Amino acid sequence: MVPDISTGGRTYGLLAYLYGPGRRDEHIDPHLVTAWVPELAPDPGRDGAATLKQLADALDLPVLAVPEARRPARHVWHCPVRTAPGDRYLTDTEWSEVARRIIHAAGIAEYGDDKACRWVAVRHADDHIHIVATLKREDGRSPRRHQDGIRAQAECRKIEKEWGLQILNKGDGTAAQRPTSAERAKAERTGRPEPARETLREHVRQALAGAADEAEFFHRLTEAGLRLEVRCAPSGDALGYKVALPGDRNRTGQPIWFSGSRLAPDLSLPQICRRLQGGVSEDSLSSTEDFADRPAHARRASVNAVEQAVTKIADQDDASGAAHLVGVGVVLDAVAQTASTSSREELTKAARAFERATRSHIRAEHADHRALRAAARGITQAGNALGKGEDGGTTAMLLSTLVLAAIAATRWHSARGHAQQAAAARQAAEHLRAAYRSAAATTMSAMRNHGRQLSTPQRDRYAQAIKDVLPEHADSVRRGPGWEALAATLDQAEKAGHHPEDLLRQAIERRELATADSVPDVLVWRLRHIADLPATPAQAPTLAPRMTPPEPSHLVDAPIRSTTSQYLDTDNPRRPGHRH
Repeated sequence: MVPDISTGGRTYGLLAYLYGPGRRDEHIDPHLVTAWVPELAPDPGRDGAATLKQLADALDLPVLAVPEARRPARHVWHCPVRTAPGDRYLTDTEWSEVARRIIHAAGIAEYGDDKACRWVAVRHADDHIHIVATLKREDGRSPRRHQDGIRAQAECRKIEKEWGLQILNKGDGTAAQRPTSAERAKAERTGRPEPARETLREHVRQALAGAADEAEFFHRLTEAGLRLEVRCAPSGDALGYKVALPGDRNRTGQPIWFSGSRLAPDLSLPQICRRLQGGVSEDSLSSTEDFADRPAHARRASVNAVEQAVTKIADQDDASGAAHLVGVGVVLDAVAQTASTSSREELTKAARAFERATRSHIRAEHADHRALRAAARGITQAGNALGKGEDGGTTAMLLSTLVLAAIAATRWHSARGHAQQAAAARQAAEHLRAAYRSAAATTMSAMRNHGRQLSTPQRDRYAQAIKDVLPEHADSVRRGPGWEALAATLDQAEKAGHHPEDLLRQAIERRELATADSVPDVLVWRLRHIADLPATPAQAPTLAPRMTPPEPSHLVDAPIRSTTSQYLDTDNPRRPGHRH
């Protein structure tokens, strides 16, 4: 059950919408379910003699009774309340109780207060009502509605539990402000796919993802086509900024500006400066220039930073974990804005969902994630991925690691009781899986073709190696759809000078395989990573024999690290390695 509070200045206009047909004739049988005093509230929906003006005048009477100078500019309090998809439909009597409980919790009209504000609850659909109140009490005072949204949310959680409805996640005050009803209506009226607030938030986050300092951040905002105004002190130092979409104007023709803090709590200029304060090392800055027009190299170089972040997130240090969640979000913003057409939509959704998982009340030490910021900068400097060959393979490699990071974020937030953030991380993981499947399709197809072309003795030799090292999974591996890709990976690794059995043992030592949905998938990615194989199988060279290198210490797992295949749900490989 979701309440969504906003304020406005036109009682009649809101009532006309609620009692009207809706934008697509979706309003059915609009009527009052309850009111401050039902006998005093005319219902234009059920009483043919009642008019909207009569109802608006009755609601506005306490506001008009006070001197004009004391009237609030936005005197209309509006709170739609909607049940979750799948919940049963409530009766009018039940909605009446919901309205009274919410209006009491929000401080608009508390139980037993005969001088409270006037209000009504209108129903014009099966799954929600609209509560409308005017913000002057009968005694001329204003209601005490401090944190009315939080209190209304808390009351909804109680109702859900008592009535057996879906219990939604509790908020913690760190979420970005949602678009208002007016903003959503304007987007629909003007043909925009979403409210301006959401578009601007995404542009600002993407500009921040590739910026090394404040000046570059502002430059990237203007490059993205946004209107920008920076408020400066007499010294010339920036104190704040605001952005607007070109063509988005109010009734007087002025641009509709949004400051960073109105877009999200972490997008105010002080917060952005704090994030940029740690800087990006000169080495990192120079290395990102090497990635210009080379998206495959930039993505491949980013994998280690994300893997190390997963380890940090799994640690017990809250501040470090929070910082690395922010860093992973920065990388995901960079990947989304440079994605190929085939995966851009899913990656944009993933970045937007994960954005909620980057904010909590735990203070992040932003200097800890300079490597992730450098990785994001490299990705944006390199530009768009083509989605084919090495680019597609390295994108899949990075996305598979980002899936692991999203799962780590889910567990991190769940362990700390951050319900909304954990749900957002889970949602991001779902979108990342979909993007991963698209990016990895070409690479996996090439691996399977390679595996099918191996001779029977070769395939039998690799099957025996699996049986020797992993006897309990040998049969299922041979029968699974990922067998050809695994055989191809072992063949490439052997040609590169690795011993298949030793390589398999290293892969297995990373973590147990009992929880994997597809053991071949897990092994393919682990082997390609350990053996340092290129992302595209066709590019694997035959090298002089060499010893299998020891596994880097930072890749020795916390339990979370090798569960990727559980969540990818595909026969795509987890993470190919690379050769510098």
